[in-house]
Amino acid sequence: MVAIFPTTGYAKRKINLRRRKNVHRLQSVHQNAKKNRMNSRLEDSREKIIIALDVPTRADAMRLVQELSPQISLFKIGLQLFAAEGPTIVREILATGARVFLDLKLHDIPNTVERAVESANRLGVHMLTIHLSGGHEMIAAAVRARSESLAILGVTVLTSSNEQTLRETGVTAKVADQVLKLAQLGEEAGVNGIVASAHEVKLLRRNLSRSVKLVIPGIRSATTAAADQKRVMTPADAFAQGADYLVIGRSVTSDRSPADALAKILSELHLSA
Repeated sequence: MVAIFPTTGYAKRKINLRRRKNVHRLQSVHQNAKKNRMNSRLEDSREKIIIALDVPTRADAMRLVQELSPQISLFKIGLQLFAAEGPTIVREILATGARVFLDLKLHDIPNTVERAVESANRLGVHMLTIHLSGGHEMIAAAVRARSESLAILGVTVLTSSNEQTLRETGVTAKVADQVLKLAQLGEEAGVNGIVASAHEVKLLRRNLSRSVKLVIPGIRSATTAAADQKRVMTPADAFAQGADYLVIGRSVTSDRSPADALAKILSELHLSA
C-alpha cells in the first residue's frame, strides 16, 4: 500500500520554504542597498567629471553643453574658446545652470593676476587656474582676490611635458619632483586645488592635505589615443589613484556621439566603483 500522507521529508520542506522566503527577503534588502551605493557612486562620479570644451566656436560649445548637461554639470573653458568668444560664452554657459571651470593658467605679475581673479569672480566661474611657477607672491595675490565661491587651482607641470621639456626650460629636476615642489608651494600659499598628471596623484596624496583637491587632466578612455599628451590615464585608474576631479576632452567631444561616449565612461566608473 502506498502512503497518502506527507512524509517527514515533505514536512521539513515546508519549514525550509519559510526560511527561503526570509533568505530571499534579506538578499533583496542587500541587493537594494548595494544598488543604492552604486547609484550614489555614479552620481558622485558625475559631479567629478569636467568636460573640456576645447572647441573653436560658441555654436560648438553650446551644442556640447546642451547634449551633455543631462549627464554632468561642470564644463572647462580654455584659451581656445575664451580667445574666440570671450566672457560672453562663460555667461551663456552659466545661464544654462552648468558650472564653469575657467582654465586660463594665469601667469603674470602679482597685481595683474590679482585683478584677473577679481574679474573671474564677477563672471561667476567656479574654478580658475594659475601657473604655480609664477611663485609665492603671485599665488598669494590670486588667493587673496578669490571669492568664497571660486576655487583657485594651481597648475604644476603640463601633461604635454616630460623631463626633456623641463630640461629645455632650465629645470633639472625630475617631473615628479618638480610637480611635488610646485604643489607644496601652492598649498603653502593657500590654493584650493592642484592640477597635475594622474601619474603624480599618489605622490601628491601622500604629501598634501586631503583638503587640497586634485584636478587631473590628460584623461583618456582605454580606446582613445594619447595624442599630444604624454602622461595620461583612464578615468577608472585615475579615481583609484586618488583623483578628486577628472578633466575629459577629446575622448568625449571628438566622438561621433559625445553623449554616448560620456555615458560609456560613466558606466565604466559605475561598474568599477
